Amino acid sequence: MSRKKKIVIGITGASGTIYAIDLIKKLSTIPDVETHGVISNWAKENLKLEADMGLAEFEKLLDYSYPINDLGAKIASGSFLVDGMVIVPASMKTVAAIAMGYSDNLIARAADVTLKEQRKLILVPRESPLNTIHLENLTKLSRMGVQVIPPIPAFYNHPQTIQDLVAHQTMKILDAFGIENDTGGRWGGA
Repeated sequence: MSRKKKIVIGITGASGTIYAIDLIKKLSTIPDVETHGVISNWAKENLKLEADMGLAEFEKLLDYSYPINDLGAKIASGSFLVDGMVIVPASMKTVAAIAMGYSDNLIARAADVTLKEQRKLILVPRESPLNTIHLENLTKLSRMGVQVIPPIPAFYNHPQTIQDLVAHQTMKILDAFGIENDTGGRWGGA
């Protein structure tokens, strides 16, 4: 019997909570995936501003939810086996903390554990324009094996709605975890 794929999801205070919501909704429909989520204080504020969903409803989509300051949570330890982590959206503050090894909250600590255990770490940075510090931090993390998947829309699939654009981003994240899906309209050739 195979175990469920366990994915840690960090949601930070950058704009773009809609990407986290879509990803978690899709993951919640996959029986062999278990989700472990942490939402930062500013992400909670963005949820109020950007989504038609309350915090309780959002957290119900997750299999497990942890407080941002719970550094004793199981996802803060490398002995808790997970298949990887995604931070969506990833604020530049969180990117900097991870790049510098500054684990002052559970999202940064879980990312640090993911790196030290050489597990898959995906960042969905949501900032524009990027300054040199942002680029250097992202480059440093990329060199360490972190996959950076910014939410850049594709138009070859002729999106009609914002949800179409979001679904394409979710498809890319699911692909990175090796989870079969066809949520965002794939390139079929010219």
